[in-house]
Formats: sequence, C-alpha cells, structure tokens
Amino acid sequence: MSRWTQLTGGKHGKDYAARFEALARTGEDVHGEARFCAALAPAGARVLDAGCGTGRVMIRLAEVGYDCVGVDLDASMLAVAREQAPHLPWFQADLAEFEPARLGIPGDFDLVVAAGNIFPLLAPGTEAAVVARLSAALRPGGLLVAGFGLDEAHLPVPPGLTLREYDDCCAAAGLALVDRFATWDADPYDGGGYAVSVHRR
Repeated sequence: MSRWTQLTGGKHGKDYAARFEALARTGEDVHGEARFCAALAPAGARVLDAGCGTGRVMIRLAEVGYDCVGVDLDASMLAVAREQAPHLPWFQADLAEFEPARLGIPGDFDLVVAAGNIFPLLAPGTEAAVVARLSAALRPGGLLVAGFGLDEAHLPVPPGLTLREYDDCCAAAGLALVDRFATWDADPYDGGGYAVSVHRR
C-alpha cells in the first residue's frame, strides 16, 4: 500500500482540490509546476503527469498547448480531474506497474512530471520500479522532472527517500541528472528540504 493511501484512505480528492482553489482565490500562484515544465519543452510536446492527482498541473499545461496524459492510483483524485476536464485523458494505474501500451497510448513522452511529493508517498520499496517505468515511457532525450520534500517540514509523512537514493534510481534507469532546483520557480538548490530534479534519458 502506498504511503499516500495510508495517509488519506483514498478519499481525499475533493479536499485536496478545495485547498488549491482557496489558495488561488487569495492570489497565490498555483501554476509554478506547469510554468517550470513549459520552460523545458515547447508547446505541443507530449507530457505525462505521473501522479496527476486532481489534474491541477496537467490541466494548465493542456490549456497552454501541451499534449497531456494523466495517471494516478487514487480514484477520488481522478474523479475531480475528470469532472474539471472531461476532454483530457485520465487513467487509473499504479506507477510501479505503468505500461503505456496497456492503456492504449504511445510511450514516447517528451517530458514526465511527478509533482506533489509523488516519490516520498509511493509504497516503500517501489521507488526504483517507478523511476524505471517512467524512464521507459520517455523518448530518447526526454526529461523526467520530479519535485519532492526531503524533511518533515516539507512532507506529510516521515522522510523516506534521499536525493542520493533518488539519483541512484535514476542512474539505474538510464537517466542522467541535468539540473536541480530548490523550488518550481527554479531557485538554485542549496541543500534545503525540498528539491526539483531534472533528469534526461
């Protein structure tokens, strides 16, 4: 069982969406992840939102011209995504077993994004398998972008994955580190408790 399921019981979709809607109403920027991804790949690129949740990132990328596919294990989160953007392709799947062909979609993504603490909230021990699956879904030269917390201040669960461990998973899957940032606004990484990593296949 994933740490996310243990944390939420798989019934968190509407609450999660409401939190970001409230932030947006206060003028908070809720599109940093989408803007970051758009700076890495041109409009029209194929993007996989791995652990898409309620679709906040993917819907924004689709609005600005990207060809997007969303995958998540949590049915309650996907229900919100489908309600907000029924015209976009949303799939329920375990990222540790993700195979585009089984969903009837091509596996030649230009960019895979895993925002929202996806990796620390996986089922413990599946991190390497998930990285391998996501790497396999990329075209040669494609990018894997993942942002996640590294300490208790940035996570809703105890920390379980270090950057070194994540980089080792990426190396084993044929991915090379391109850059690392402290935020989705591309602030330089200084060893803090949150990192956005960009790896290339």
